[in-house]
Amino acid sequence: MKYDFGGYATRNNLTCTDGRVIKKDAFKSQNGETVPLVWNHNHDVDDVLGLAHLENREDGVYAYCEFNDTEKGKTAKELVQHGDVRSLSIFANQLMQKGSDVIHGLIREVSLVIAGANPGAFIDDVIAHGEDGSGIIICYDEGVTVFMHSDDKPDDEEKTRDSEDKKKEKSEDDETVEDVFDSLTEKQKTAVYAVIGTIMEDNENNDNSDDNEGGNDKMAMKHNVFENSVQAQDNTLSHADQVAIIETAKMRTVGTFKNALQMYAEENALQHDATSSGVATGDLSKLFPEYAEVRPGAPELITNDQGWISTVISKVHKSPMSRIRTTQADIRNIDTLKAHGYQKGKQKKLAGNFNLVRRTTDPQTIYVRNALNRDDIVDITDFDYVVYLYSIDRMNLNEELAKAIMIGDGRDDGAEDKIFPEHIRPIWLDDDLYTIHTDLDITTMKAELQGTNTGANFGDNYVYAEAMVQTLLYARENYKGTGTPDLYCTPHMANVMLLARDLNGRRIYSSKAELATALNVGSINTAEQFANKTRKTSDGKTKKLIALVVNLQDYSLGATKGGEITHFTQFDIDFNQEKSLLETRCSGALTRVYSAIAIEEDVTDTKGQQTGDLAG
Repeated sequence: MKYDFGGYATRNNLTCTDGRVIKKDAFKSQNGETVPLVWNHNHDVDDVLGLAHLENREDGVYAYCEFNDTEKGKTAKELVQHGDVRSLSIFANQLMQKGSDVIHGLIREVSLVIAGANPGAFIDDVIAHGEDGSGIIICYDEGVTVFMHSDDKPDDEEKTRDSEDKKKEKSEDDETVEDVFDSLTEKQKTAVYAVIGTIMEDNENNDNSDDNEGGNDKMAMKHNVFENSVQAQDNTLSHADQVAIIETAKMRTVGTFKNALQMYAEENALQHDATSSGVATGDLSKLFPEYAEVRPGAPELITNDQGWISTVISKVHKSPMSRIRTTQADIRNIDTLKAHGYQKGKQKKLAGNFNLVRRTTDPQTIYVRNALNRDDIVDITDFDYVVYLYSIDRMNLNEELAKAIMIGDGRDDGAEDKIFPEHIRPIWLDDDLYTIHTDLDITTMKAELQGTNTGANFGDNYVYAEAMVQTLLYARENYKGTGTPDLYCTPHMANVMLLARDLNGRRIYSSKAELATALNVGSINTAEQFANKTRKTSDGKTKKLIALVVNLQDYSLGATKGGEITHFTQFDIDFNQEKSLLETRCSGALTRVYSAIAIEEDVTDTKGQQTGDLAG
């Protein structure tokens, strides 16, 4: 028979890496058959290396293998002749098992692998042809390599082997069983132990079977012997197979067609390879690929607009004092304080009195408390769960603090967790002495623009933009804050002004910078948290917030040492939780009179009308 190398595809009575044992004559029906020789159980056409002729022997299934003339076939031949690859593996299905013993099956392919599951499945002779046409047989036996020239006469070779066998028999007659056992290598001893264990297990099973009714312990079971992968051995499924898979998929405990197909493959295939990792062509995961994370690591956060929050926290004035007191002398009634002209003989008059304005602000503790189960901390390995939750807590704390500074936390006055306006004074809700409250009167602006035939040339967005510009500029006449203030409004209100056009489609303001110049503010910041915020005035009217204009350097956020943002952690052994507390103790208030402007819309009678909707 022509072949390039030979070796045991599988050997009997050896415990494989998956715990199974191939029994004698398990593949007897395939004696003399030819199956494909492949590489690492891959089923691509390029990975078919040649043929394997099977021979059933007393101690296993022997394979005489010949390589084809493909590039990979030639490469594999060089690897085998050089001794780089020595292990063989089988891929079988239609298995019948008795416990862990495989007693019947069909070998579908023989594969060259880096490491086999069966410790006895390795190449034991290789035919390497020399330049003169003579052959060299390279024999492997448990790590010992023997070279024999194939151009020796067959008779001489047989005589040499017979004489050596006779010498061994003579010497072995004088050796004891202990001497023979001690001469074995560690691998051979392991195989002996496995055989003895199998015999003992068979005896125990036979004893137990006598106690059973009928004593039938030869139940057939189909199972994938290789634990790390599942490979499909055929390119097609019979109609009966398809029906069986669909019926399995209908079971509630299975759930999906993928699970049913996976179970069918596991119960009907055997890939006897110790190194396969489930990436071969037959891997079912390629039919049902797993989802891949687009952005690996911590989940991306879906949040409210956070840009304006960092602006507020960075721009407010930080004070090392948590108890804030401001004092101003009100000399706006300048007529009573003005200087007088003196006339001889007349008594000089005293100047008028002025008011002293003073207010104090005490601190309040603001916190975010959380608890992380240690099981989650240990199980989540894709990212640092503790750091991730801390970043969310810090973001929530900053947002609540920024909202409390600008518009209030929004909770009812009786709410247990309310951030009280006496401690963190909201700019929008502050006293008229500190925040100028002015209305955006769209109706008046429309009437003023009618005389210029505005309706024929401009849309409602232009009316809103002009109303905002006029209202803000008039309010700036009473503004007493420092520097140039910034504008904070909803994204919708900013878009209304930016989308102001004439009837030819030309925009009035080409950019936010141009709009900021028209409004006479330093920058325009959008905050979606401002949307639909209303307040009740003392005279019962409802005012809707449109925008705040303020230089936050006029707002003082005070915290003494130890009151700044601090993170505390503690492990609770009773509940197996990592407790986290993020807190600050601070106060906040405007420190200059008339240092902020709140532009509002009176929606007492126009709620739900177009004006309210446009304002966002």
